[in-house]
Amino acid sequence: MKQIKNFVDNIHNEAYKDHYMSPILEAGSYVLSGGRKEVSLNGNWNFSVDMYDNCLRAKWFLEEKTNSEGRRVPLDYGFDDWEEIPVPAVWNLVKPEYFYYEGPAVYSRRFFLKENPGGRVFLQFGAVSYEARIFLNGVFLGLHKGGSTPFGVEVTKELKEENRLIVIADNTRRQDQIPSENTDWFLYGGIYRSVSLLFVPDIYIKDMNVHLNDRENKEIKVSVSLGGCERFLEGEAVFSIPELQLETVISIGTEGEGQAVFKADGLSLWNPEDPKLYEVFVKLRIRGQVLDEVRDRIGFRTVETKGRKILLNGKPVFLRGACLHEETEEHGKAVTKEDIRQAFKKAKEMNCNFLRLAHYPHTEWASQLADEEGILLWEEIPVYWWIDFANPHTLKDAKNQLMELIKRDFNRASVVIWSVGNENPDTDERYHFMRELAETAKAYDPSRLVSAACLVDVVNLKISDRLEGHLDVIGFNEYYGWYDPDYEKLNVILEGSNPDKPVVISEFGADGYLPDGKAGSNVRGSEEEQKEIYEKQVAIFRKTDYIQGTSPWILFDYRTPKRLGAYQKGYNIKGLVTADRKREKPAFSVMKDFYEEVIKDEQADGSPV
Repeated sequence: MKQIKNFVDNIHNEAYKDHYMSPILEAGSYVLSGGRKEVSLNGNWNFSVDMYDNCLRAKWFLEEKTNSEGRRVPLDYGFDDWEEIPVPAVWNLVKPEYFYYEGPAVYSRRFFLKENPGGRVFLQFGAVSYEARIFLNGVFLGLHKGGSTPFGVEVTKELKEENRLIVIADNTRRQDQIPSENTDWFLYGGIYRSVSLLFVPDIYIKDMNVHLNDRENKEIKVSVSLGGCERFLEGEAVFSIPELQLETVISIGTEGEGQAVFKADGLSLWNPEDPKLYEVFVKLRIRGQVLDEVRDRIGFRTVETKGRKILLNGKPVFLRGACLHEETEEHGKAVTKEDIRQAFKKAKEMNCNFLRLAHYPHTEWASQLADEEGILLWEEIPVYWWIDFANPHTLKDAKNQLMELIKRDFNRASVVIWSVGNENPDTDERYHFMRELAETAKAYDPSRLVSAACLVDVVNLKISDRLEGHLDVIGFNEYYGWYDPDYEKLNVILEGSNPDKPVVISEFGADGYLPDGKAGSNVRGSEEEQKEIYEKQVAIFRKTDYIQGTSPWILFDYRTPKRLGAYQKGYNIKGLVTADRKREKPAFSVMKDFYEEVIKDEQADGSPV
């Protein structure tokens, strides 16, 4: 190819991103952090939106202040002079002009590391929306895709005493991404979960999966995998639960992995009424020397289905739930632990024992606090509405997000259902796409149930989806009384369907606003009409024995650019509680009373609440 003599790379090269498409930071990049030395990089970072992507185009991350002739050149950036914004946070709520911004933005932060204690150092992110390109001291470390799952990258060789960390966060919506271009929630941008440096030995415990393998015999299964070694010839992992005076040795094979199954006498099972957690430890021992140790707080329980029942610890359980988005008016998607506790408290006031975390992985704090509070969780990935089901790169992205979620929350007793999608059309491409996701979840984690929130067959008026054969629980989204006012269709669907497995009504509901000076169910979208719709829905649910859970849409009103009606004003107002979380709508009491009846029925049957 003939050389172009006046070619200027940073203005003429439209293939500029090709250099920053790999390495991809995937599910194997994250390292278990429990009990290890960790240095937080949270705090104020320098920030600028970069709508033309000039940090990549012009290689600002190199901080080249002179040209090849040694002469000073003008700079179009000033990392240390930019405004400061907090991390973790969403940029949308920092300044009004950033509220609707979608696209690339540049985060920069200096940090000092006077002493490296030896071993390896990993840079770990809780989540960055959506694509994140990471640079340390001018070196491109990798690209992560997926705005709601954790990732990490080793930085041992790149670290200096004084360091410059740059993150290009890009929340641009794209057809081939997960989620795709069209969603019914607000797509916040930024580094909105924690960032830290994690210090580990040269050979370290990378992952530890623990679960109750056999309820009757109180058998626990533990799997351990190591990092930092291509081949591992001699060593063992020592697993212990001090409260039970239990200790067992796990042999590590030549590939750096090992597992064991053993009895845990005296083990108390985790359940919503008694969410018992145990401190567990794993030590890596080589030739008698302890090289590494990790810890976690874990509850032990089983979840399975039998016919049309969901069994928790072998006993039927009805999932008394609600759907929940990861959002508050003050913090957006960067929710705090107090925000989560507040949501859990409100759910419990409604007699919930279950929450569907929609429509993407929520922060790891959610499952950790649910473990403590005794709340069962449905967690899902954002295979939402229509995506590029025929694209193998999109499937790879979805599988990676699923694996990152499963790896992160494998040890959480509260998580009982993995969901592989929501409201997708039953096409051939979608069927093969989501079947592979369901099979992936089952292969890696057979200890939990797999579901998806499916749409009704509106032609035949039946619960019918080809994906059902690959699910343990059928999720059923329906809005009769609202989008379709004809309740009789719901009766026809429920009476005419004959599923061989449990069904959870994963969404139902209606808008609910308080009209100025008006009242009554004749006002379309009013809180009174919302209440009436809930009353009719609940009456139908009571007659259907295969319904084993309900999660109305949604616990709190939340932001979405799709809802621009006179009373919506940029919010989905189907919440049972207002967006400020202060006022319960009348439909809240309908669900509270319904769940109280379920509790009384379970108590009368002698089943656990």
